[in-house]
Parts: sequence; C-alpha cells; structure tokens
Amino acid sequence: MKTLVIAEKPDMGRNIAAVIEPKAQNRRSYLEGDNYIITWAIGHLIGLAEPDLYDDKYKKWRFGDLPIIPDDFKLLPNPRTKDQLQVIEELATRSNALVNACDAGREGQHIFSLIVRHLHLEQPVKRLWISDLTAETIRKGFDQLKDNTEYDNLTQAARARSEADWLIGMNGSRAFTTKHNELLSVGRVQTPVLALIYDRQKQIEAFDSLKFYDITGLFAQQDTQYRGIWQGERLTDPEKAEAIAAKVKGKTGTIASYEVKDTKEYPFKLYDLTLLQREANGKFSFSAKKTLDTAQALYEKHKVISYPRTNSNYVNEQNIPEMHKILDAMRSSPDYGDFVKDANKKFVTTNNKNVCNPSKVEDHHAIMPTMKKPQGLSPDERKLYDLIVKRFLSHFYPAAEYKVHTVMTEVEKESFKTTVKQLISLGWKVIYSADSSPSPKSTTTSKDNGKDKEDGPGSAEDEEQETDAPFEVDPQQPVICSDVEVKAKETQPPKHFTEGTLLKAMESAGKQIEDEELRDAMKDSGLGTPATRAATIERLKQVGYVDMQGKRIVITPKGRTAIELIRGAGVELLTSPEMTGQWERRLTEISRGQASADAFMGNVKKFTWAIIDKVKLQRPAAKNAFAKPEPPAKEAKGKKKAGTDGDAAPKKARSSASSSSKAKGASANSTSTAGSSQSPAQPSTIGICPSPGCGGHIFMGRKGYGCSHYKSGCGFVIWKESFDRTLTDTMVKALIEKGKTGKLKFGKGDEEAYEARIVLKNEATGELELERV
Repeated sequence: MKTLVIAEKPDMGRNIAAVIEPKAQNRRSYLEGDNYIITWAIGHLIGLAEPDLYDDKYKKWRFGDLPIIPDDFKLLPNPRTKDQLQVIEELATRSNALVNACDAGREGQHIFSLIVRHLHLEQPVKRLWISDLTAETIRKGFDQLKDNTEYDNLTQAARARSEADWLIGMNGSRAFTTKHNELLSVGRVQTPVLALIYDRQKQIEAFDSLKFYDITGLFAQQDTQYRGIWQGERLTDPEKAEAIAAKVKGKTGTIASYEVKDTKEYPFKLYDLTLLQREANGKFSFSAKKTLDTAQALYEKHKVISYPRTNSNYVNEQNIPEMHKILDAMRSSPDYGDFVKDANKKFVTTNNKNVCNPSKVEDHHAIMPTMKKPQGLSPDERKLYDLIVKRFLSHFYPAAEYKVHTVMTEVEKESFKTTVKQLISLGWKVIYSADSSPSPKSTTTSKDNGKDKEDGPGSAEDEEQETDAPFEVDPQQPVICSDVEVKAKETQPPKHFTEGTLLKAMESAGKQIEDEELRDAMKDSGLGTPATRAATIERLKQVGYVDMQGKRIVITPKGRTAIELIRGAGVELLTSPEMTGQWERRLTEISRGQASADAFMGNVKKFTWAIIDKVKLQRPAAKNAFAKPEPPAKEAKGKKKAGTDGDAAPKKARSSASSSSKAKGASANSTSTAGSSQSPAQPSTIGICPSPGCGGHIFMGRKGYGCSHYKSGCGFVIWKESFDRTLTDTMVKALIEKGKTGKLKFGKGDEEAYEARIVLKNEATGELELERV
C-alpha cells in the first residue's frame, strides 16, 4: 500500500512529485511512484449543498419558509470537477495513509477536510505545512510531517466560517429578496464592506466645501532662500489674506526659533498579502484579485516567492539564515546583482524587530523571494516580483538619514513656519532611487508604504520641503520677506475608496487607524482574511452593488438601497464592520483553541432568526427603489424607464432550483450603467458595444456611455469623468473601435505633466487604464 498525497492544485502536486517521487509515472490526473501517489483537488471539489437538497419546497423562494437552519449541513460535489473527486476516491482505496498537502492555511485545511468527510476516508493523515514550493522546502517539509490532528482547531474554524456564511447568506438573501421583490445578495462579510462604501459615499455627498486662503512667504538670508507657511486661524476672507501679504512683503523679519533634529527612516515592512495588494493597486492599478492571482502564480507556477496568502509582515528566527542564502543566490542576478553587492547581512538579524518578530508570525511569515531564479515571467508577474524583491533587499541596507530643520520666521508680528527635510544619506532608498513610482514624497512619509494618499490641501505634507542640498540659517541674523503668494484653496471631501484603500479599511474593520502597532493588533478582527478579501470585492461588482470609475469604487443605486433596507429593518449588526470584524476574530480564536466553534455557531443561528423576525415586519420597498439612473428624456422617449424590468428578475430566479444560480444572476439585473435604450438609428449612437457576444449599441447618457443591451445584462459602461478629465465622443469611439485613444496630456497643478493614452482594459465592463507613452 502507498501513501496518497492530496495537493490543492495540479501545479503544486507536480512540484511535490518532482521532489518525493522524481521517477513517478504521469497518469494525467495523478502521478504514481514507488511509495507515493500524488494527486490534487483542483480547488474546491466539494461545497455545502443548496437548500433544495434538504427539502424540495426550498426550490421556490418563499419568506414563510425562513429561516433555513439545517441540523447537519449536507455536502455536495462540484459537478464540474466530479471526475477528479472520483479519482481521489479510487486512489484512496489503494492507500493506507494520507498526506494533506493543500495550501497551508484555513481554506486549504477546509478543502482537505471536506474531501475526507464526503468520502468517509479513515486512513491516518499527516500534514505538509510549507511556505514555498522550492525543492529544499518540500524535502524538509516531508521530513517534518506533522499529525493532522494538530490542526483540528483550524479545521473547526474553517468549518464554522463556511457554515456561518451559508446561514447568513442563504437566509439573508432570500429574506430581503422575497420581501422587496428584487434580487438582493446578503453576506456576513460582503454586506459590512458594502456599508463602508455606502457610508463613504454619504460623507462625500454631505460634504460642504469651504474656500480658504494660504499665505506663503519667500524669505532670504544671505545665500539661503526658503519658503514659510503663514501660521494662524484658517482665513476665509480674501481681503484679510491680501492685507497680511501686503503687510509683510518686502519687510525685514527675524527668526523666532530654529531647531535641527537628526532623524532616521527605516525600510518599510515586508509584505503581507493585503499590503502587497494595496501597493500594487496604487502603483499599477491592479485589482485585489489580479494581485492575488499573480502572486499565486509566482508562488505555485514559478516558485520564486514564498506563500502569498499571509497576514504577517515579519519572519521567525529560523528564517534569518534563509534570508541570507536568498541574498547570496541573487548575486549573479542581472537586475538585482548591483544591489546585492552593496547589501550587508548585519542588518538582517534576529535582533532586528522590524524584520524578525516571532510573536507576530502565526501560520506564515511575510512574503519573500526564494532562491529560485525567475524565468519566463509575464510583465505583470515581473512587476509584482520586483516589488517583493526590492522590499526584501531594502532590509539589508542602513536607515536613510535626514536633518529636519524647523524654522519659525516672524515679520511684522506675523509668523511663518518652515520645515525642511535635508537628505544626509540615502541608505536603503538607493534601491528605489531609479524608480519613477512611488515619488520621493510618498516613499518618505509612509511607515509601511501602504499608506494611501488622502491628505487634503494644507496638510502637514504640503508644508514639508525636501532637499539634498545643504540648508542652514543663522537665528541671530535678519531675514527679508522678498515675496508673498496668496493661494485660494478649498477643503476637500473624503475620497472615494479605491481597491487599495478599501483593503486597508477591511483589514482594520473600517477603523481609520494610522498607528502601525494598533493596526497590526486589529488584523485578527478585520473583515474577511487576506485570502478572501479580493473575492469579496469582486462579489460586490458581480451582484451590481458597486461600479468602477477608473480606480474609484462607486456604489450603485441598488447597493445604496440594499444598505438602507438592511439598516431600516433593524439589523444594523449585519452592516457593522466592527461587529463582523469581531466575528472574524472569534474564528481566529477558534483556530487557536481559545474559543468554542459550537458557541460561535449558536450565536450565528440566533442572529439568523433575528434577521428573519425583523425583515418580516418591514414594508416592501417601492418598485422604483432599485431603478437605474434614467437616460436623458429625448433618448428614453417611447421606452420603459431604466429599472422597470427589475421586478421580473426575482420572480424568474425564484423558479430556479438553486439559490446560488440566483445569486450569480444578480449582476445581470443590477449593474448600473449610463446607457440608453434608444434605437441604433438615433444620432447619439457612438458605435457597437465591444463586450464579447453582446451586439448592442453604445449611447451617451448623463454620466457616461452605456450599452443598449443593459436590460439584457450587459454591464459595459465608460464614465465621462475619467482620470480627472471629461471624455469626448471621439475618445469613446476610439476606445470601443481601436481599444485606445490617441496621445493625451495629463497632470495638473504641481504634478509633472506627462503623455499617455487611455486604454480599454476590459471589453466586458468598460474598465479603463492609463498607458504612459
């Protein structure tokens, strides 16, 4: 009898086989050697059964049948992968032992446990727990296999998460859908994330802009010139601002105080998945899902990075020698060899708590490169790999050193503040000195380089001046105010979420936490996990609750109404990021053996009952509550309004045998577009919809260009306001016919001007991106 090794995916299985059974025979769906048979799960082979498999009455969605709370949850094989499940079942009959080689995390544990439960496998199980797929790590992992029972708590947490999501999702979605006659998807994690977007949208809409005036003085003392910001109450009267400017211009002043402080800036933390997703979104406009998929390919296919689905930014003590070996392996790299030549291993030690902090490492350490040299990486894979390598290398360099000069200048009893940050030694930042992104400003002001730029005008960062030239003033000598500038500014509303800033909010359960240590402490109570957050964002898009306008996430009328109905029903808990974050913390405690899965599920069942009881008392929503924005009157003439078909969707979907197929259909009836239902003969037709298989026509609506087939489910839309400019019909025509515009100029204010084309990134949705030229 042989040992059956079950990996999560084929690539992982083949990597393992190459090490433990290099001469194994390839049987297409498994590999067999002398001692081991290696096969794979191809992701989720088994899931929780739909309600109709408990009782035929659940094939129709009726409020009176709720809540649905099974005594025991039934398992159902995925029909698309049932052949592979059968392969595993047959191989298990020829095996006397099993090795769980699925991803080393909660979901990997869940995938394996479902297979064992469904197939009633009784063989003893060992657990392979590794953080990368290099031959050395796989070999070492098999030498140190652990008993799978050591991970029983993790299995319980995974099962509780899955069943809790089923109870909230199935019951919540059916309750709100049948009550309001509109397909409404509800989820334990997705709903509070949608609430974050809703609340930000309301803040933006309620914001009342205030015009104010900044006064900047230009001062000279011998050969030194510097700028200072006037200090005082915010000025809203332009005449007062001009009067102060006239009062000090050309006058002699004194230096009231002058302080010089030596400061150091240490390398940014190593990446966890969320931080990597945030930075890739900011730099490359990668979606969270794209970053996850790309990182998984670097790990699984190319084996050039460690396990990516981690929530740790640190390593264990035993990883330090490994980091030194990885550094040595990069000495011959054409891309990074020069950086390795100047790197110093003395900075990466067990005493460096910025790198090595075992108390903050649980299942997996931070993302790092491996010793394997990259080959055949795609452009996107190369970009992500470059981020990871440079972050890794930066820790082998000293801190960047600065002198921060703070000058208070007084002229005619008016005070001006100057902060000059003088570079003394570039240190680790030499690795980024050739990069065009991020800018020096963003790389020197963030603790973790995942900070999202949301500072408004007049912030402290606007006042700070950076220079690598010597700076010095004599506090005993007078200064001349040679010039004064009065600049009108406006207070800015909160910014729309991007995927990067939303990931940050999800990580800290919605709290705006800048303190690095406190944010780390909140990781256990965030919304979802690093591995699931990307899928949650994608889900909100698919069901039509949010749209993308460039990088901005914008809530749709359907998403807005969904939150208002849920809160209006009195189940605010379902929209609470903090409370749902606490549920996630409880799941983490279950995985550590610190909390009871039964107690957690008992509370989830009580909450499920509360949802049904409160929705029962709610009035049905008005028929037009979910309506899409109406197109201009002349375009809508003689046609139904853009949301009048919404009522038919739930009735049609309720005849479906599966609530999951119903949920998947949500996006077809809810994606908000700016399209018109006008006939192609009208002059406002821009062109044929580029969405594959659509065949509709693109029309100009109030806020964007949408497809005439939007009622049939086409979600294509190009927003007029994109990348801080208003698109024209000519630009949109070029986008849908050629896939890109001609060269355009970008950059405003102090931003350096550059040329770029707007490119149609996704033909199905109309998502755009910039391509610099």
